[in-house]
Amino acid sequence: MASSRPVSVTPKHNQSASLPSSTYLTPDSDSEDDDYACRSRSGAASYRMKDLKRTTEDDGAEYCERSGSERSHEDEEDEGDATAGAQRHRTRAESTQSFELYTPDEEKAVLRKLDRRLVLFMALLYMLSFLDRSNIGNAKLAGMKDELRLSSAQYDWLLTAFYVTYILFEWMALLYRVFPPHVYIAVCVFAWGFLASLQSIASSFGSLFALRALLGVSEAAFGPGVPYYLSFFFRRDELAFRVGLFISAAPLATSFASSLAWAIVKLGQRWDAISGWRLLFLIEGFPSVLVAVWAWRWVPDSPAEARWLKARERRVAALRLRRDREESRDLGEKGGVSRHTVKKRFQWREIGKTLLDPKSYLTAMMFFSCNVAFSSMPVFLPTIINEMGYSTVASQALSAPPYLVAFAVVLFTAYISDRYRTRSIPIAVHASLALLGYTGLALTPALHLSNAVRYLCIFPITSGFFSAVTVVIVWTINNQQSDEGKGTGIAMLNIIGQCGPLVGTRLYPDSDAPYFVPGMTVCAIFMAMVGVLALGLRFVLERGNKKKLEERLGVQGDGASVELLATRQAARERHAFVYIL
Repeated sequence: MASSRPVSVTPKHNQSASLPSSTYLTPDSDSEDDDYACRSRSGAASYRMKDLKRTTEDDGAEYCERSGSERSHEDEEDEGDATAGAQRHRTRAESTQSFELYTPDEEKAVLRKLDRRLVLFMALLYMLSFLDRSNIGNAKLAGMKDELRLSSAQYDWLLTAFYVTYILFEWMALLYRVFPPHVYIAVCVFAWGFLASLQSIASSFGSLFALRALLGVSEAAFGPGVPYYLSFFFRRDELAFRVGLFISAAPLATSFASSLAWAIVKLGQRWDAISGWRLLFLIEGFPSVLVAVWAWRWVPDSPAEARWLKARERRVAALRLRRDREESRDLGEKGGVSRHTVKKRFQWREIGKTLLDPKSYLTAMMFFSCNVAFSSMPVFLPTIINEMGYSTVASQALSAPPYLVAFAVVLFTAYISDRYRTRSIPIAVHASLALLGYTGLALTPALHLSNAVRYLCIFPITSGFFSAVTVVIVWTINNQQSDEGKGTGIAMLNIIGQCGPLVGTRLYPDSDAPYFVPGMTVCAIFMAMVGVLALGLRFVLERGNKKKLEERLGVQGDGASVELLATRQAARERHAFVYIL
């Protein structure tokens, strides 16, 4: 600050108030226009910081203008430090404007509520959906294949039917923007719960095939769009941990399914009224129907409509997202849309821009490669362990520990990814660990590995691909600026990426038992591709950030930086969109 005298932050409507203390937090404004009042006059990314001895509106404007000028000069000096300097100034400005509208304690309280009441509920729903899609592997060992007289090829087609329809209806992720999420999500949950339960009365391959295909439609409408939906409530640098909580429900569901399958199979052996596999489908499917009623009342459409937040908390939840909304408004202004209409108008241009962006295809190919393993291991692991020489019941029980470890690793990885604002490194590390695990299993016949070592190889595999999938999804959302771009990016990610299961679900035919060397080899190759693509995308994004910085600075042919364009553009510099590496 240029002045060493005490200053206060004062609201627009109370300029002449006499304050007993040196600092005052602005109360809630009735309009966001008040929040931007100082910035619109001076163009600087600051709020009205006024000397206590000055009481007029003109004096406040004068100080605001002087503050903007000083920060413009600071920007010119610090831009030589490239991204680090820009990040430092953005953080300082954001802290000032955030503290003016709500306290850090208020923000932490709101985040805790969002995590406990929204993210964990979404994780519960995803756990139920993943349970209903992957329990077919447990049903196979529980007698389904023998009772329905399914061949190995027919069983593979049951897995494929789910993913074919899942891929064809990935575009439904965009419907989170079209329909009220509380209605849309509740209908999806009811649909997959009802269809999963109906599998218990299937009497032939044809009926079970149709139910699996419809189950794919209902789950495609829900899961792929949830990370996009969570972006309505969390900032870009907070999203990985929240999506990690959501995705971690998948390994938790698989471990739960294995433990529950063990209990249901034991029950089925003592009760002849219904086959164990039919009881499994019914017990694991019907709870979703009941939870759908809960979802209708619990899921909010936006931060301002969360009924389990108090009025002040809803206000804070909306205000803390202003920076991301400002980036979206600036994007709208560049495209010729006014500041006040950009949020209401659907930007079709952004959809086309995302479809033509090579970066969207790099993340989609990473997701494709991850899904080869992600789709195959959960449904084939009980069979793989059974081929190691364990009994059917023991195989169900031993399928749980690798997924419990993966659950913890996913959460830790997501936290580290957000903490250090990095996506490529966690992906590359976990892809390498999964590669080592698959390589060990593929080389088992040559190395004569014991069953204990083979079982231990499963742990880095499950932890690796679940963690990589989590970060890839978040990376896709992070690097799209508009809501339309995020929704389109997620749809592309899933449409291309979910083709991976078409490969993965056919990697472990019974003829390749007991070691399944071809399937393990294919998965090892795809995990290696994930690591290479992650590092390649990091290189592309680094170049993109450098180019954006040069454009903002106006670099001349001799490499010297010129004066920043205008004070308002200097304000935008503090909120400039930067790719997360």
